[in-house]
Formats: sequence, C-alpha cells, structure tokens
Amino acid sequence: MTTDPLVIFTPSGKRGHFPIGTPILAAARQLGVDLDSVCGGRGICSKCQISPSYGEFSKHGVTVADDALSPWNEVEQRYDDIRGLAKGRRLGCQATVQGDVVVDVPPESQVHKQVVRKRAEAREIVMNPSTRLYYVEVNEPDMHDPSGDLERLIKALRAEWDLPELEADLGVLRSLQPALRKGEWKVTCAIHLGDDTFSPRIMQVWPGYYEGSIYGLAVDLGSTTIAAHLCDLQSGEVVASSGVMNPQIRFGEDLMSRVSYSMMNPSGADEMTRAVREGMNSLFVQIASEAEIDRNLIVDAVFVCNPVMHHLFLGIDPFELGQAPFALATSEALALRAIELDLNLHPAARVYILPCIAGHVGADAAAVALSEAPNKSEDLVLIVDVGTNAEIILGNKDKVLACSSPTGPAFEGAQISSGQRAAPGAIERVEIDPVSKLPRFKVIGCDLWSDDPDFETQTAQTGITGICGSGIIEMVAEMRMTGIVDAPGLIGSPEQTGSPNCFQDGRTYSFLVHDGTETGGPKITVTNRDIREIQMAKAALYSGARLLMDKFGVDKVDRIVLAGAFGAHISSKHAMVLGMIPDAPLNKVSSAGNAAGTGARIALLNRDARKEIEDTVHEIHKIETAIEPRFQEHFVNASAIPNAVEPFPILRSIVSLPDVNHNSGSGDPASGGRRRRRRA
Repeated sequence: MTTDPLVIFTPSGKRGHFPIGTPILAAARQLGVDLDSVCGGRGICSKCQISPSYGEFSKHGVTVADDALSPWNEVEQRYDDIRGLAKGRRLGCQATVQGDVVVDVPPESQVHKQVVRKRAEAREIVMNPSTRLYYVEVNEPDMHDPSGDLERLIKALRAEWDLPELEADLGVLRSLQPALRKGEWKVTCAIHLGDDTFSPRIMQVWPGYYEGSIYGLAVDLGSTTIAAHLCDLQSGEVVASSGVMNPQIRFGEDLMSRVSYSMMNPSGADEMTRAVREGMNSLFVQIASEAEIDRNLIVDAVFVCNPVMHHLFLGIDPFELGQAPFALATSEALALRAIELDLNLHPAARVYILPCIAGHVGADAAAVALSEAPNKSEDLVLIVDVGTNAEIILGNKDKVLACSSPTGPAFEGAQISSGQRAAPGAIERVEIDPVSKLPRFKVIGCDLWSDDPDFETQTAQTGITGICGSGIIEMVAEMRMTGIVDAPGLIGSPEQTGSPNCFQDGRTYSFLVHDGTETGGPKITVTNRDIREIQMAKAALYSGARLLMDKFGVDKVDRIVLAGAFGAHISSKHAMVLGMIPDAPLNKVSSAGNAAGTGARIALLNRDARKEIEDTVHEIHKIETAIEPRFQEHFVNASAIPNAVEPFPILRSIVSLPDVNHNSGSGDPASGGRRRRRRA
C-alpha cells in the first residue's frame, strides 16, 4: 500500500498526506493553513510565496529530498524576471507535492499576518481587514445563459472563493461591464465582507489583475487635534500619518465650551458638525497626497473620539452631555457609510465608530482599552489618557474600572500666561539649577540646551515663543524641587527662594524663564495664576485615578501607562513630583503614545477586534466622579504639590522636596493664605 507524501507546514505545525501533484496552495487550504492568495492560484499575485526546507528533520520524523517539490516552472521564472523572488522561495500555487516536504509560510505570505508594533510590550495586530481583494474569472455570456454580468460575477466569486451571496452598489453596476470586457472576463474585486449592519458587498471592480492596493484610515478625532493613519489593507503598513488642528477650537477650547456654544446658539451644533467634517476632508486630501494615492482607494475608516466629539461628528446635538446624567444618544458601536457623514472617500466606503463606554468616557477610551488590554493584564495597571478631558482606566484580568476627569486645556498650554501649543520654538524641557536657581531649557526643533553657546544661533529661525504642555509640567515640578514654589503652590520672593528670577508681580511673585524682549521676542514667565491652573488640572487627574483605586480597594498600582500624544512627551518623574499620577517606581511608568490611535488601527486591520472591544466595553464599569463624595476630598488634597496627605514614599526616596512655606501670613487668597497645609 502506497502512502501519499507527508506535507508539514511551519510555523503552524499543521500536516497531512496529499497525492503527488497536489499544489502546495491546495494542500494549505485543505489543512486550514494561513497562506494568502488573491489570484486563486493562477500564478499572478505572488501572495502565496513559500520557503521549502530540505534535509533531515528528526523533530518531524521526515527526510526531505531535493526533488520533494516539482521543478521550477515558466510561471515562476516569469514572475522572478519581472519582480524577483527571494532566494529559495517558490510560488505555492505552482510548486506541487512530489515527496515528503517541510514548507515554511513566511509572515508576508500569511493572510492573517502580524503587523509589528514599535513597543515590545504591546500585542501584535493580526491582519483580518473587513475589505479584501479577490481575483476571479467569469464565464462569458451566451445565448444559452441569459443571466446578467453581475449574477455571473457573484456566482464565480462564490465558486472560487467560497464567499457568501454578495450585493453591489449602483456605482459597481455602472463600471462592471466595461471592466469585464477590458479584462477579458478576468477581474479583481474589492469585497467588503459584511458586519452586523451591512451585508457582504462588491465595492469596486478592476479589469484583469489589479496590482495596486486598497486602503483604510484609522482616525483619532480629538477635541484639539485630528490625527489619521493611512493603512494598506493588504500589508497592514502605515503608509502615511498626518494631523490637523480640530477646526472646532474656534467655538471653544474645551468640550464644555462647545456644549455651551450649541446650547446658546440654535444652529451651533450644526456649525460645529460642518466644521469638523470639513476639517477631516481636508486632512484626507492631505494624507492621500502625502501617500501619493487616489482618495477613492480608501474603502474603510475607523474613528475613535470622546462622547462630545462623537455626537458632533455624527450631527447629534450634545446638549444632554452638558448636564447630569450625561446621557449618550447611543453608546454602541456604529457601522455607517462614509457618504452619510459627508466624507470624501471611496463612494462605497464604510465607517466604523468604536463604542463609547459611558457618559464622558468615550470611544477613544474604548480604543485605549483595545490597544493596552488591561482586561488581560496579570498586574494592576493604571492607564491615563491625558488631554483636555482625561480618560482614566484601572484594571486587570479580574475587573476594569473607568472614569473621566475634566482637566481642562492647561496641560496643552492654554490658559497659561506664556503657554502655547507644541510647535517649533516652544519650551518643552526644563531644568533649574539647585544652587543658582536659574533655569535652562530646550525648545521644540533644537536639541541643544539654552546655556549652550550655539543655542541662540540654532534657534534664530524659530525663536523662543512660549511654553508647551510638557514644558509647563517640568517647569512647575522643577520649581517645586528647588523650593521656588512651596507645596501649596505659592511662588516665593527672591529672598525666600534665593532665585534672582523671582520678581514682584502685583500682589504675588512670578518667575522669569526667558527674556527675549531685546531681540523682539516675548518675555516668558510663570505666574502664580499659571501654577493654580496646573494645580487644578493635575488635581482633577489625580483625583480620578485615586477614586478608581478606592473602588478597587487598593492604595497602590503595579504600573502606570501614560497614553495620548501628549502623554508620550511627559517626564514620569516630573509628573509624579507634580502629583499628576500616583506614587510608583519610575521604571513602572511608561508611555503608550497615541494608544487611542493604535486601538483605531487594530480595529481597522482586524474585524474580529471590533467584536472584542464591543464585548469588553460592556464589562468595563464606569465610575461617575460627579456623584462620588470622596472625589472632592481627593481633589482638595491633590491641589498641593505633590499632595497634602499622600506621603509618596517612592518619589521621596528619589527626589528631595524642600519643606518651605512662602505664605506671608496675610490670609489673602492671592498670597496663598487659605491654602496652608501641614503636610507636603
């Protein structure tokens, strides 16, 4: 009795016996091996590249002879001549089984390939987009088969790719017949595989084998900025990233200002909806131009946003979000057509909006949860997405809690006397000499410190224009570490602080950072009002985190993740000195960058992740800070730098915080008399 040759696939380890002459691609399909193909085994697309291995494999109990696969053929040679095949590679649709063989499927040949992420601790993205390309050959019409071209195309797709019954938009019907005839009845189709809202459908048809790609957008719609990543839906590669300021800023810096604008102006919500959609379309033109692709090739888009932006983007008045109980119109995920949102993408493009968690914890927080997966963490992780409205998540595999905290725009440089958004010329890093009490700094766009002899020359183009969010955090923390600011937040006099840069400013003192007036630049200072703004913002942030810890029944966390584009630039030591985040070892505080954007990219590239986050959101318990009695207590305590009652033992083992009090004792609020604390 003759035994058919054994075919073993790596890295999956799947194996089976197949008759001599079986194409490797066919063997892979029968075993459920993840081997890609767009052309259906016709030797056109080269997606099914494999690497056969020869010799003795004791682990598998086989010896692979040199003739285990059929010889190199004309199709492979033609492809190699035109595009080149890596040494040792074969096309799985052309190489046939001749004997026992071990076949490796390289990552780029896998349908559900993993997309590498920059941070090692983050999980990989497995490719499984909702829209894919399929090459198919269609029977020509004849007098004996009077069915329409669309019906025969759908029949061929079902027969060759085992796809479900498909639908098609009018735009496809308009281009279908020319495409079929130009391609000599061979076409490539972009197919949306369907979801709970839309049935599977043909989105576009190209004559012959389409050698290009199709694209999707992962968009983080923030209250300050709109950031987008353009992704290749076949490779998962981010081909372009870009961002613009949210044009709604002219209606209000923070979310509640925009809610107020819609309340006070009958057409206010419509104005803001129109503005954000126009801003997005401008961004899409910009990002498509950067990637040098046609915008009509963008067939899918995923959006994440906070609840107010969610409603304004959808054209829903956010009135109810401005008052208790902060009810959302819907918290569920939404699948829509781009055309419904006035988005200028592919005519049939689909849009998926991640679910909101509740109240003011939106789809952006859900995206962070998808990206960072606290529900799969063994240790207790605190995730803080720092922005004008901070979303805070605390959890592990046992449970996950979430809340939002209205920090306001101070962390982004707004409402700060010399504050500005992050841009070239903005101070982003600060150090204050503990002896001279004089500052030195770095600005965006220059790697030199301000006391470097070449600093002035290198910053001549941009100048020193102000202080951005990360700069103001470091500035206040450095002022606290050097005793220029006391624990209640009062700037001392030159005599109290030993700093010549402290100067009388009305009834309080301010601190001179840089005087650029001699060269026509601004005088950059930190005022006592600036300190108060930062205290209020950081107290709101810390109080939310501390409240979640109370609910979890813990007084410390295992690790802290700072999310958001702003979070990526924050110094963990300075954030802890300021009292923004709970006490923790500095090596356990990390940055996730734009985790919300990453979550959007995961949902774009893997349709299964959409179901995963929808299920996860239902398990996250939302804590409403507005009705929690201990929130105010935590807020008052957290107004001190770093905290009035929390001891911060880990921080104090690293840095020494001077025990100073600059209160003159007048009792006047402006002098800090009402903010006296016994403990720092």
